[in-house]
Amino acid sequence: MLSVVNEDGTTQSGSLIDDIVREGARRMLAAALEAEVNAYIAELTDQRDEHGRPLVVRNGYHQPRKVTTAAGAVEVKAPRVNDKRIEEATGERRRFSSAILPPWCRKSPKISEVLPLLYLHGPSSGDFVPALEQFLGSTAGLSPATVTRLTQQWQADHAAFGERDLSATDYVYVWADGIHLRIRLTEAKSCVLVLMGVRADGTKELIAMSDGYSESSDSWADLLRDCRRRGMRAPVLAVGDGALGFWKALAEVFPEARHQRCWVHKIANVLDSLPKSAQPGAKKALQEIYNAEDKEHALQAVAVFEKTYGAKWPKAVKKITDDVDELLAFYDFPAEHWIHLRTTNPIESTFATVRLRTKVTKGAGSTAAALAMVFKLVESAQARWRAVNAPHLVALVRAGARFERGQLLERSEGRAA
Repeated sequence: MLSVVNEDGTTQSGSLIDDIVREGARRMLAAALEAEVNAYIAELTDQRDEHGRPLVVRNGYHQPRKVTTAAGAVEVKAPRVNDKRIEEATGERRRFSSAILPPWCRKSPKISEVLPLLYLHGPSSGDFVPALEQFLGSTAGLSPATVTRLTQQWQADHAAFGERDLSATDYVYVWADGIHLRIRLTEAKSCVLVLMGVRADGTKELIAMSDGYSESSDSWADLLRDCRRRGMRAPVLAVGDGALGFWKALAEVFPEARHQRCWVHKIANVLDSLPKSAQPGAKKALQEIYNAEDKEHALQAVAVFEKTYGAKWPKAVKKITDDVDELLAFYDFPAEHWIHLRTTNPIESTFATVRLRTKVTKGAGSTAAALAMVFKLVESAQARWRAVNAPHLVALVRAGARFERGQLLERSEGRAA
């Protein structure tokens, strides 16, 4: 492809480097499509008709079409396959469908992540087009009407997510947190209540997400009762910060669930009660507690912390001693899971990107639309979440297996009989 370069390094379609990037993306995509078709045909080379002719062969190319990618709009000419095999169940011809570029695809999935981010920044539907043109080099297929339809679809997706049946899924561990995002929420004190869980197979999953008022017990109780109504059973262990609203609601809705306080929130709370000169040493002493090799050594570390800081700063020490049972609950579970259960980090890390990319908007906007945008971002991130360590032990936790010093206690033969 030849381009006329101006003196300032630009071309008719933009800068030269953008042209190079788009051309590189086009060639890489074309090569990937060719390789995909060649592999498909090679796999079926033994499929032949009664005359010995192959049933699956190349058949030229489809009409060129433009696909919007992060590199900009690139023109794609996908290879075509003639598949003469007949589906026995339906009697219809089989069709090759590219996993890389499905027939309906007009933009890469990454663009679906850009749109909700733009919404959370505050632009109106009409402002999306010039914003995306600067980012993508094209506005193909991204008119204001298209953006409006997408936001309506995402709101419908979020609504369906909030009504799905939970009876077939068992969440053994759950994390709960109220995330304060500066987004288009109607109330100034509104926050996003988030509940994430670990399934019996060890995978993490978003359970519920709704707007609440100042993490109140009523807001949390509404969310938990709704989960119970849809079939969710009580988790074995719930992890959260010191917000009393959640713990009060949990005791009401799922009283059998054990409590684990988040150490990150607790340490921040304790250090706020200490002078700056004492904070480094106190932080190290607190780390000795939750990093202890077992609960016995953790309790010894608590005693050392109390002895060291109790005389001068009793209020700071009480924040640990009053909650010691809930702070050390994770020690009763598999050692491989301790790193996951000590904090609400799975929620915090997921929302860190969302929090960094949101800004205060002049208008309150639509709460439903804002929550739908956050939901789509979390849904995209969920595909990259990794399972907990030693996932096979999660089912044993649900079954009531006992763990001492992080190790599974084997049942005696007499008890097993």
